[in-house]
Amino acid sequence: MTTTHDLRNTADALRAAIDLELPAAEALRWAVHRDPRVSHQEEDTATLAAAAIDLPLDRIAGTGRITRLGPAGGGGVLLRAELDGLPVTEATGAPDASTNGVMHACGHDVHLAALVAVVRAAATIELPVGLVPFLQPSEESYPSGALEAVEAGALDRYGVTRTIGAHVHPRVPIGAVSTGAGVINAAADELRVTLVGRGGHGAYPHDARDVVSALASIALGLPEVVRRTVDQMSPAVVSIGTLSAGEGAANVLPGTGRLRATMRTTSEQERARLIPALERFVVAQGEAYGIDASFEQIFGEPVLRNDAVLADLMDEWLPAFGLVTTAPMRSLGADDFAFLSDAVPSVMSFVGVRTDGVDPQPSLHDPRFLPADGAVAAVAHALAAGYVAGAQAILAEH
Repeated sequence: MTTTHDLRNTADALRAAIDLELPAAEALRWAVHRDPRVSHQEEDTATLAAAAIDLPLDRIAGTGRITRLGPAGGGGVLLRAELDGLPVTEATGAPDASTNGVMHACGHDVHLAALVAVVRAAATIELPVGLVPFLQPSEESYPSGALEAVEAGALDRYGVTRTIGAHVHPRVPIGAVSTGAGVINAAADELRVTLVGRGGHGAYPHDARDVVSALASIALGLPEVVRRTVDQMSPAVVSIGTLSAGEGAANVLPGTGRLRATMRTTSEQERARLIPALERFVVAQGEAYGIDASFEQIFGEPVLRNDAVLADLMDEWLPAFGLVTTAPMRSLGADDFAFLSDAVPSVMSFVGVRTDGVDPQPSLHDPRFLPADGAVAAVAHALAAGYVAGAQAILAEH
């Protein structure tokens, strides 16, 4: 029977083995960073990471890869890292900056290199429970790679009973990791509003059905619908990303318009209440302006919740890997790791990083975002702490 003392030995051996892998992992990070791929086109990145792991890997969710190390029976701990970059033109000026119009502006290059280091290290030691590395495609766009893997039965096939994610974040102190129980990220849905009126001349608006005025009224009113529908103790927001109507002429009233927005909620009940309320408002505004208004919701990620027991265990193991805990970082951001946390007890952790020479610190998805050296080590150690925490939880069940 594996004891806490045995797990301490596992943690020590794993950390030492990871540290040996870090130089190669850092080189891999920069190789991935300078030649990124967008969602659903990550085959080159997956091939590069698979070659670095140098173990048999199964294909999953299109360009993804997965396998299992350690004992074949019993539960296993899945460690997730993402393959895809963003359609962002990099502005870091780094020697290894991407020049192809795609950028790892969310740290996926760091996550991927860190996971490779953990897997290579784990292959050299005796593991108490299975370790399941998941090189996940399409985190940044739909259809979700995590959802595809879950729907394909990957968790059952590889005996996954716990999952761990580690994501870089500039709002977390260097050397610290944020876990926390309960809601960590919001559910995310896309809202699409299309307006159809009748175009005309700006001098004769009474002969047209003006979609611009209706579009403006809807845009200003959507946040008010949120305020009047959702319990204020349950964070939620609708943010508009696109408003479009017309083709540039000042005196032409366009006949069509569209709005695109993201809706973030932290409660399934409020999510279910808010959608019909928003649709009623949009349709009614269209009627008030004499135009046709259609409303569509594109379902995205569910609420991401961390398991309380697993989060506590991970906090206990982080010091063994040279990291400290910090306050939970909760936000209305979203991550398709939520599909994994919906299926089995999971923890999404956030690892502190900094971009050198930039003040204030750029956020995720900023073209200047570039975690400094040391980020790969921090994420690798956080993933390893999560694995040992998951192993402890699994062994306690048996």
